[in-house]
Amino acid sequence: MTNRIGVRDYSMGLALLAIWAFFFVANSNFLAPRNFSMLMIEMSINAILALGMLLIIVSGQIDLSVGSGLGLVGGIASVLVFQHSWPAGMAMLTATLAGLAIWTFMGALIAYQRIPAFIITLGGLLIFKGAFWKVIGNATIPVVAGGQSNLYSLLTTYYFPPAGGVVLGAVVAGVVGFSSWRARCRRQARGLGVEDFEPWFLKIVVFAQAVLLLVIMLNQFRGVPLPFALLVLLSFVVHFLSRNTPFGRYLYATGGNEEAARISGIPTNRIIVGAYALMGLFVALSGFLQTAYAGASTTTLGELMELDAIAACVIGGASLRGGRGTVLGVLFGALIMASLLNGMTLLAVSPEIKYIARGSALALAVWLDIRLAKS
Repeated sequence: MTNRIGVRDYSMGLALLAIWAFFFVANSNFLAPRNFSMLMIEMSINAILALGMLLIIVSGQIDLSVGSGLGLVGGIASVLVFQHSWPAGMAMLTATLAGLAIWTFMGALIAYQRIPAFIITLGGLLIFKGAFWKVIGNATIPVVAGGQSNLYSLLTTYYFPPAGGVVLGAVVAGVVGFSSWRARCRRQARGLGVEDFEPWFLKIVVFAQAVLLLVIMLNQFRGVPLPFALLVLLSFVVHFLSRNTPFGRYLYATGGNEEAARISGIPTNRIIVGAYALMGLFVALSGFLQTAYAGASTTTLGELMELDAIAACVIGGASLRGGRGTVLGVLFGALIMASLLNGMTLLAVSPEIKYIARGSALALAVWLDIRLAKS
């Protein structure tokens, strides 16, 4: 297992460096402060959706409806704000509850009625797409009512000031370092082997330096964007949930072998429903962010984003057979996918080439997952 993980991590790092080098050579603006900030926003939106998809894939399921679903949820909030003059916060809360109810219902159908997730979510893709177009009346619905910004529109236009970004980076580095130290101490207390102190400490220092460098680069434009801060927070939440709670352990056990997990007394049906319910929350947040980033709710919003989320998970090491996947891997996978899309957009690549590139990335990731599973 260690070798397989090492090969995957190595290949992901090389792939990301190669992508960045190619687009930088093709257009030096790729790593310019403004475009780098936009890249982080786009990556954050995709990664938040992929974090929800990770919970689904780890449990041995799949969800093909999230792209259409995030358009629907974002469209509901947009219509309530623009056409019915609802406060943005109330509109977003209502749309979030709708997303939570829809995905909980889908999860119940999959878990208790034993309907394959592929079929249910494929049907959801079509239903949500039609409902989305119906809600917005096949029109373009802006997220700003009366020409004034609101909480909805600020989701992707607010940036933390430079000092705030530095504080945020310090908190992230501190939390990661403290968590790693506590895990190390727990392993030592149980008599388990741990990494030598020097290389462990060096990794923490390198991580802190990488965080500081990222904050410095973002501060060269406007500061740390709010979507990136939300991604960091949700990454910690999902990591803690999946690694330090009974729900997380049951999630991996269910995906690894559902029948064995059920015999062991794990409530697999409730675990699957819980995973889909959480997916509903991530779909709602991604829908709000994507709609705010686009500036309006349009019929093409969320198109193929379910495939980007799945690709991010698989590129990051999650197995489509379930039982394997990490938050850090998903973040790397989402960054690779966002870099591809951002770079192709910067180079004005035609839409058909973008489709080919996205499909090739997904196919290559699945092939790599199968090859590493056999090795």
